[in-house]
Amino acid sequence: MERSGVIIVAGGAGRRCGGRLPKQFALLGGMPVLARTVGNFARALPGAPIVVVLPAEHIDFWNNLRARFDTAPHTVTDGGAERFHSVRNGLAALPDDVRLIAVQDGVRPLGSAKLIRRLAAEAAAHGSAIPVVEPADSYRETDGEHSHTLDRSRLRIVQTPQFFDAEVLRAAYRADYRPEFTDDASVVEHAGHAVRLCEGERQNLKITTPEDFAVAEALLAAREENAYEDLPTE
Repeated sequence: MERSGVIIVAGGAGRRCGGRLPKQFALLGGMPVLARTVGNFARALPGAPIVVVLPAEHIDFWNNLRARFDTAPHTVTDGGAERFHSVRNGLAALPDDVRLIAVQDGVRPLGSAKLIRRLAAEAAAHGSAIPVVEPADSYRETDGEHSHTLDRSRLRIVQTPQFFDAEVLRAAYRADYRPEFTDDASVVEHAGHAVRLCEGERQNLKITTPEDFAVAEALLAAREENAYEDLPTE
């Protein structure tokens, strides 16, 4: 597999989750959410350089917090005004020799190693790999007064990590910021490159609300129970 680098963007204030701490620092199964996210990539892509992007005012706090846990090695750099600028800073902090780059939300701690490796292989073959899942709910588009149903079969929910050829991603991020840059795929598309959609995982949850923490705790407990049951017996 080609050498990969990883950018984990963790710049949110976590206001929708409430509490004193941003959600990336809250504990999930006894470990900070961000530490779990870092660990997923360290296990899936051994030796890959990992850069965590944080607001400058959170860096010292994170360095103190991660030292209290078995957190995989990574470097930390400060973020920018928008996610776009944070990813750009992360790109600058990665080594120049990586051939693939993954960009991950810091608060998606449950993506599997199998998913990460599969996306890396797809990106190596096709230049990009964007995990998506089919929506389970119905959707309506509204202008505030009128609405109409959208064809659910044509919609996809976009996840991370999003993998890209390193040269393509670095070149795309030389553009000026635009409000429609909601994720890395939109930046790469704006630069004139098609993106490849790949099957994601429904358990690859982005923790946004207190309810998401409850779901994530249940998913994590079920995963650990299954891992225990799969251990060989004497």
